[in-house]
Formats: sequence, structure tokens, C-alpha cells
Amino acid sequence: MLLPSAYDPGVVAALSGVDAKQIRHVFFVACGGSLSIMHPAKFMLDQHLDMPSDVYNAAEFVARAPRRLDQQSLVILCSMTGTTKETASAAAYARTKGAVTIGLTLDAKSPMGQAVDHVVGFEAPYTTGVPIDAKDSNYARIYQLVLGFVALAGGEDLTQPLIDSLQALQPAIDRAHTTFAPQFESYAPGFAKKDVIYTVASGASYGAAYSFAICVLMEMQWINSHAIHANEFFHGPFEVLDKDSTFILLKGLDSTRPLEDRADEFLHRFGAVENILVLDAETLDLTGIDAQFRGNLVPLIFFDTLWRFAYKIAELRQHEMLEGRRYMKKLAY
Repeated sequence: MLLPSAYDPGVVAALSGVDAKQIRHVFFVACGGSLSIMHPAKFMLDQHLDMPSDVYNAAEFVARAPRRLDQQSLVILCSMTGTTKETASAAAYARTKGAVTIGLTLDAKSPMGQAVDHVVGFEAPYTTGVPIDAKDSNYARIYQLVLGFVALAGGEDLTQPLIDSLQALQPAIDRAHTTFAPQFESYAPGFAKKDVIYTVASGASYGAAYSFAICVLMEMQWINSHAIHANEFFHGPFEVLDKDSTFILLKGLDSTRPLEDRADEFLHRFGAVENILVLDAETLDLTGIDAQFRGNLVPLIFFDTLWRFAYKIAELRQHEMLEGRRYMKKLAY
């Protein structure tokens, strides 16, 4: 089959090297912020293809050595710079087992880029500071990989509506910044004074909550945080909730939204409204994004807009973002 002409050439080239009908298991492997995009990728694959898949931290992938990893496996990895040593090692390990490997990275010549069978590039504003179109982001690339693979494996061909939706994503993000701006302006002063901020989400949005918790609040602002699944919230974590507890709740549009609705009700029942920031996708103008993909693309809107909130917090705390890190990429570890 032919993929849409607007498909990324790197994705097309990578998928052309995969015999999709012979694949029996998909592994999504990465670390940190790159790992966060693997959760919504698996969510999308689960929605559209009857094939088992797993999400792994790269180091644990090698240490656990899953027995199912073999010549009928597809391993999709991601490292923004391509220098994440655990991810490069995971790619090399997967190849020793005969698996087909696809790596997403900014640098095809990086260690991970050299370790995989096929490289898919993307753009990222967080390391360069240069704005991008969201259709060229890592989310967009991995979604193209997933639905391209689904079509090639004999599932429904949804590649054209996906591409059309990705074309509409950046305008939707721009509108979302305007929609959420009053909330960010209102909540930033209080949140900037907090030592602990929890993030809550489920389904496709969980990865965005995870990334914001560990890569932004903890890594860049030294604010204690934890990403809590909206249903797991009721299996222990809700005991920390009181009028002083601070939460960010992401309410998406996928099939797990009722879980987030339940968390929303409980948070407002026992917490204080000024300490509960709810980003609700139902308030957004998603014109041009196909209804069947809104739940998948909303997480990128959440994450992109939350970066602006993070910079507001950083300014109020007089704490630099990327430049203020003590350990990350500054010493051996």
C-alpha cells in the first residue's frame, strides 16, 4: 500500500523496511521525556490493532530480557539527542535478538541513530528554542509510525485522516494557549510557592502528565512531583489530599475520560479550588482534528501549553529552566 504523500519520508523509509505481517509483538522503549510518548503510542496501537505491545524503560528492557523479543518483534525507540546510553544499548540488544528497530532522534549520526536499523527524525523546540510546527514533533512521528504499521499489518488504513489531523494540530495548540492563559496567570503565583505538585491523568494523556512531573517540575524546577494515574489515585495516593495539596489534572477526550472525571470530583470535594489546576480538553477548539484522533492529539496540546505555565512558575521562583540543572548532562552518572 502507498502511504499519504504528506507522510514524513523518514517514517515511510522506516516502515518500508518492516515486514509488518510477520511482526507479532511491538516494544516501545525509551527513558524520561522520550519514554512519555511511548504511553500514548501504545494506547493508539491498542485502539487499532489486535497485537500485543509493551512499554519499557530502556535499561530495564535490557535487564529484564523479555523472552518474547525475537525476529518477529518490532522495537520502536526514542532519544531526543540520540546520546541516551541506555536507549542506544537497548537498540543494540534488540538487534542481537533479530528484532527490527526504529529509532526516533534529532541526530541520525548519534549513538542511538547508529544502533538502530532505521532512523526517523523529528523537530523539538525544547533543546533549540526554535518554534516548530507540531506536525513535525516526536508525537506526530510516532503516531505516523503506529498507524502506518497498523495499515501495513492488515488493519484499517487511517493514515490520511491522521495526516489531516496533524496538519490541524499546531493551530489547535495556538488556540489552546489563548484558552488556558487566564488559568495559568491565575494559578502560577500560588503554584510557584509550592514544594510539591502532583499531576494526574489517564489513557493517552498519562504520558504528558508523567513527562511534566519528572522532566519539568522535578528536573527543571526542583519541585517534588509524581504522576498519578487517575484511577490509581483512588488506590492510595488520594490519602495525601487536603486543602493544602496541589494538583494538576489533565482531562482528555479518549475513552478513559470518566476516570479523570471521577478524580476531578474527588479533588474538588476535599481539596481547595485554588490548588487544583484542571486543564479540560472539552474547552478547546479542535477544528480540523478528526474526532477519532482528538483523544490522541490532546496530550500534545496539554504538554505544549504546560511548558508556558512552567516558564511562568520559573520566572516567579527566579529559577532557570534548562540552564539551572545541577546534574543532567553536566557530569558522569
